[in-house]
Amino acid sequence: MSHVDLSQPLWMLLIFVALGWLCARRLAIDPRPIATLLIYLIAPLTFFRGLYLGEPSLALIGLTAGMFALASLLCLVTHALVRRTFPPQEAALLAFSAGTGNTGYFGLPLAMALLPPEGVAAYLFCLLGITLFEFSVGFYISARGRFSVRESLGKIVRLPLLYAFMTALLAYHLPWPVPDAVIEGLDYFRASYTVLGMMIIGMTLGGVSLRAFDARFLAASIAARYVMWPLVMLGLVLGLQATTGLSTTMTGVLLLLGVVPMAANVVVIAMELNIRPAKGAIAVLVTTVGAPLVIPPYLDMLWRLAGLD
Repeated sequence: MSHVDLSQPLWMLLIFVALGWLCARRLAIDPRPIATLLIYLIAPLTFFRGLYLGEPSLALIGLTAGMFALASLLCLVTHALVRRTFPPQEAALLAFSAGTGNTGYFGLPLAMALLPPEGVAAYLFCLLGITLFEFSVGFYISARGRFSVRESLGKIVRLPLLYAFMTALLAYHLPWPVPDAVIEGLDYFRASYTVLGMMIIGMTLGGVSLRAFDARFLAASIAARYVMWPLVMLGLVLGLQATTGLSTTMTGVLLLLGVVPMAANVVVIAMELNIRPAKGAIAVLVTTVGAPLVIPPYLDMLWRLAGLD
């Protein structure tokens, strides 16, 4: 896995970011309606299809639950550490970003390039756990940076991704299948999920000035994504290898989850809640631009430390 050429998919994703920037600068496109579209339509339909086709088993649902718990723990621990040194909105955004990564828009195409089909299925269920964190615990922590407890919970209840998750589980266990035409139609949303998710980073940056640059916020974001997450996932891999055992494919899934850049949903959620979207966009851009330089050697190093090369 560590020897696969990642240059083409990595640079293609950065091209989507550049196209988003051009759209904002030259066409004056407002990214906020697109953020709303991603949250309330494209992401739920994309994950409904992926979960339904992934043939959810107890083991795969266990991956979803495990990644949800890990992401929530990292978010809550980070929030406890940074809320005394950062303003409430920035602390909330840092905590949200610490619990997640660009496992969907960015990581899923890489998983398809690096992993066998069973690995892609496992990755998708791990991704689902992280995404459920984003739109539940993560969304709540982010909203609490600006809204009351009641208002924050009200926003979570209105998020359709949670209902898409439950609907997909129900549909899979019903005696009649979802029509093939519906599944084929939903496949169009999968491509738009990645393209729009990456373009929205560039669109947000198109309206950002240098005054939004915050070196302290940026350093904390990079440390969470490119220091904390790789170490946590390597520790998890080594721990599982020493106890229950871990397949090579599952090792690849977990290590890939640990090296993706900051989540584009940091920008999407910040924009939806109006909590420092410019600062979030700059941090996401820096970690995303650095991804082609960071991810290949990171994966190679982690692969070796895991004893598989």
